[in-house]
Amino acid sequence: METRFAEKLFTPISGWFGLIVSLGLCILAPVMIAGVVVMSPEGVLRGSGVTMASLVGLAGVTSLFGCVAISPNQARVFTLFGDYRGTARESGFFWVNPFYSKKLISLRIRNFETGSSRTPEIKDATGHVTQQKGRTHGRPSKVNDRNGNPVEISAVVVWRVVNTAEASFQVEDYEDFVSVQSEAALRSLATRYPYDSEDHEVSLRGNTEEICHQLKLDIQERLDQAGVEVQEARISHLAYASEIAAAMLQRQQASAIVAARSKIVEGAVGMVRMALDHLKQDNVVDLDDERKAAMVSNLLVVLCSDRHAQPVVNTGTLYH
Repeated sequence: METRFAEKLFTPISGWFGLIVSLGLCILAPVMIAGVVVMSPEGVLRGSGVTMASLVGLAGVTSLFGCVAISPNQARVFTLFGDYRGTARESGFFWVNPFYSKKLISLRIRNFETGSSRTPEIKDATGHVTQQKGRTHGRPSKVNDRNGNPVEISAVVVWRVVNTAEASFQVEDYEDFVSVQSEAALRSLATRYPYDSEDHEVSLRGNTEEICHQLKLDIQERLDQAGVEVQEARISHLAYASEIAAAMLQRQQASAIVAARSKIVEGAVGMVRMALDHLKQDNVVDLDDERKAAMVSNLLVVLCSDRHAQPVVNTGTLYH
């Protein structure tokens, strides 16, 4: 059975109060030692006083580790010896139990492109950072669509953490989890739909809004257990793979030519019909069926040809 972690809000005390107390203890310790050395005689009492002053100083130094700052749109997850104590979301300067583990979780909106990978922080021998951690540019993923055609596809995912407890304890690395699961959801989506469709069914290229909405739902379903909310998912790259791109381009061109020819023929038939009706209504010339067929043939050749027609002028009589 899957275990879910509920986030518990934690309200720490003011950090300035804790800082003043800690510094006070640190200052009090040497004063106590000096007082014991001056006023106490040699012996057990003096040793006890020094020990007490040392403990006060140690308590002051230890309590300084309880000071913590939280920036806007950040949260701190507090655990004590493996026990989850709560999450502080309010920004400011606070003091908590110095033995708390304080994990920083960013609540800011983040985005990445599928196919990218994280680059670690690199330091030189002196400890200076030579390369900040970041992400590489995304590379399109190659996957077969529903019809088996290889396509290249990538998407941009916008997300944020909404449950810090699940992000901390439910998955090992929630950032890597988001990246891997988004890639898997995108590949799964691409295999369920064709790249293009001619019978008005949903396709990757023809129904962008529906595909993006479905992609967001698929990614959210996978990331729900990690305390992550998907704000938006958009297809950023979609194309046929290079090995079939030329063949598919010819297919698209052929489809466009057929559609254009069908439109031309439809318009030409209408123009021929209009010409015959006008000739009949205005009694310009009375044509029999054979001459009408010849006229229709000539008009269709002129109107449907992809090149300029070369007319032949008849200088004879009507029938010669």
